[in-house]
Amino acid sequence: MSVHELNELLLICSLVLLIAVAAVRISSRSGLPSLLLYLGIGIAIGQDGIGNVEFDNAELTQVIGYAALVVILAEGGLGTKWKEIKPALPAAVVLSTVGVAVSVGITAAAAHYLVGLDWQQALIIGAVVSSTDAAAVFSVLRKVPLPSRVTGVLEAESGFNDAPVVILVVAFSTVGPIDSWYVLVGTIAMELAIGAAVGLGVGFLGSFGLRHVALPASGLYPIAVMAIAVTAYAAGALAHGSGFLAVYLAAMVLGNAKLPHAPANRGFAEGLGWIAQIGMFVLLGLLVTPSKLGDDFWPAVIIGLVLTVVARPMEVWVSLLPFRIPWQEQALMSWAGLRGAVPIILATIPMVSGIEGSERVFNIVFVLVVVYTLVQGPTLPWLAKALRLGDSSGAADLGVESAPLERLRGHLLSVAIPEGSKMHGVEVAELRLPPGAAVTLVVREEKSFVPGPATVLRRGDELLVVATDPVRDATERRLRAVGQGGKLAGWLGTGGSTAVTQPKGPHSHWPNLPFTKRTSG
Repeated sequence: MSVHELNELLLICSLVLLIAVAAVRISSRSGLPSLLLYLGIGIAIGQDGIGNVEFDNAELTQVIGYAALVVILAEGGLGTKWKEIKPALPAAVVLSTVGVAVSVGITAAAAHYLVGLDWQQALIIGAVVSSTDAAAVFSVLRKVPLPSRVTGVLEAESGFNDAPVVILVVAFSTVGPIDSWYVLVGTIAMELAIGAAVGLGVGFLGSFGLRHVALPASGLYPIAVMAIAVTAYAAGALAHGSGFLAVYLAAMVLGNAKLPHAPANRGFAEGLGWIAQIGMFVLLGLLVTPSKLGDDFWPAVIIGLVLTVVARPMEVWVSLLPFRIPWQEQALMSWAGLRGAVPIILATIPMVSGIEGSERVFNIVFVLVVVYTLVQGPTLPWLAKALRLGDSSGAADLGVESAPLERLRGHLLSVAIPEGSKMHGVEVAELRLPPGAAVTLVVREEKSFVPGPATVLRRGDELLVVATDPVRDATERRLRAVGQGGKLAGWLGTGGSTAVTQPKGPHSHWPNLPFTKRTSG
């Protein structure tokens, strides 16, 4: 590639990125997941579009898609709050394993008996479309706050079900007879166990290192966090485990470890995630040939109808039967099973493997994802409100960023009070921070001042709180408790009554304050 060609490539890529960023605004107003707009950009510049760019390299698409999925899963893991998904974890695990099996069986049967595909192609389609996409789901639910159990199950499921689905698609895409079902189940269990062990191990080691090693520049922390997450994926994959599960779990550990500059870490990961999504969807749009989709439109609609109306509800019902989840929440989870980037990327695996009819499988999956995202996406907020699952009563959480003061053995907490926070109207003295912590500065309407004990805090304020090492975690817990429960959080509780163990060390003599940790619901 010459320098001139590089300049042309950079110009095209930058223009595509700018158009894609502008498309996010359209997506947020229309309620459609942004993936459809990105796919449209790829189709527009493809061989059947105005750009007339010819691209048919399925193997390169698969490689880039895998790399993008690693970044997207890492960003999702960093943004996952352990306290929210912990109660929903058993249900999400069953939904992403047993539920996947139910969905694959029903969808594959429909593809075979209703559409006429042979069993290998039917099983591939059944496995491919059994993976849900968290980005697609939550992009249309931003303005509809839901109970934490619903969001926890959906978020954890989307992070966990990629791993078994990838294993199934690879197994079904092998040329030759498939191993016995018990061998396949054993392989899935082993790869998931290895991936989980590697992900948790790398995550805990990485968080320990970042919390105890002060880097010379704050901009190095986001880079280190993403490097650790990618390390988990590579190590898990090389150990013959599930790299996707490993990267998600490692990122979740890092995201909940109270690392220095945590908001900056998440912001950096979110930016990389957007770039990964844009690049991946545009590339998938380039790979598809719209003129060849006509023959596969109705088969895709039929398979998608069975998946949406029969397979997904049955998957949710069977998986959640032991957990006694109300039917309203099950109904929303059934309709919220949006398919996004993962199924289209996984549909390239049989193409690379040389499976007969793999191009038709890709076309069916592509049409299915686009059509049913158009149907389900805009109706999700309406369904949530119709089922009365909106949870707008919860107070907004605080934005807390921590920067270590290495030589002073302390931490500087930057606290942003959002709209809806119950810290509004609370006096500084009523925060009742533990000894060793103090509010040193308040920034209000672009003016800063040193507060006194009687200073009343307001929404929109930014606080600087200095805390010594032994009371750093207790200080943040107390701030979040007041943000959720107001000045009486210690007595009335904050969404629950779970007590928080107070820190040990040189400050363990301070009075027993009734701290509570925030729980959602």
